[in-house]
Amino acid sequence: MKSVLQVENLSVAFGFDKNGTPRDGKTPLQVTDKVSFEIAAGEFFALVGESGCGKSVTAMSILRLLPWPSAKIVEGSVLYCAGEDASPIDLAKLPLADLQKIRGSEIACIFQEPMQALNPVVTIKKQLLEVFKFCNRSKSDFMTVIREQLTLAGFKDIDRVLNSYPHELSGGMLQRVCIVMALLSKPRLIIADEPTTALDVTVQAQVLAVLKDMANRTGTAVLLITHNMGIVSQYADRVAVMYAGRIVETGDVRDVIDNPMHPYTQGLLAAIPENHSDMRTMKSIPGSVPHPRDFAKGCRFAARCERCTEQCRSDELPPKQKAPGSTNHEANCFMEI
Repeated sequence: MKSVLQVENLSVAFGFDKNGTPRDGKTPLQVTDKVSFEIAAGEFFALVGESGCGKSVTAMSILRLLPWPSAKIVEGSVLYCAGEDASPIDLAKLPLADLQKIRGSEIACIFQEPMQALNPVVTIKKQLLEVFKFCNRSKSDFMTVIREQLTLAGFKDIDRVLNSYPHELSGGMLQRVCIVMALLSKPRLIIADEPTTALDVTVQAQVLAVLKDMANRTGTAVLLITHNMGIVSQYADRVAVMYAGRIVETGDVRDVIDNPMHPYTQGLLAAIPENHSDMRTMKSIPGSVPHPRDFAKGCRFAARCERCTEQCRSDELPPKQKAPGSTNHEANCFMEI
């Protein structure tokens, strides 16, 4: 199946002026390093890692939504394919006017805080109708589609929801509204940047189930940004584990969960309690993600890895290794797999 999105060697740095040159003569701060992954049509793909690993920067760089002029894609490409017979378009080099036609229509976003994503002084109905602003269909058709999508998202009292302002709905309801808003334009890809961060566990499950179900119905690919390996194991088809600006492991979810190869992935999985009785013995990864100015040239996880060697602490880049018998499960590590 042809990829909807193919990110190749994507590197993003901060510290540029409006002319695209280093600000005040200082060396720009590179926060992601040669990030590569691809997402197929209809696939639920997760990008996972702790806060500060560069997940959101990677996601926002796809549509060039990073703060201008400070942030800049210094290397790599973001190839987007609008259809099976279409030629890939490099979003990293696409003129802004053309990119704006893709934003929200062909590639939609769901953000962390729905209260900030929605306009507090405009009704839900009006905000959903704005999605169709550039469509050549009657308003009655718009409302039919909106009602159908809200029903699929689990809403019962549709009229009350449509006539409500954001502050009159709960966080879970608002996030489901944002999912509906993202799907109304029938995008090829949805970027969901930690969409359940502000929700409790029960509502998290409801929102993600709605997102996965509605995406499956429409064949929409989803890029889910999260730090929760439990969510990844339950909803994703494939996963890429990110640490300190680099992808350290990728593969099918079941392969990565059942046979994690990289010590960082193993640490993330070991930190998940299986039940309440395991809480006291739950393991944690010592230390924290380094600041980009402190990124090492070689293995960036070496300082926190209990199994690191002298080679791991060198400036040599960890080699890419494939899991035995697997074609797409691989990790970047010096340890023999």
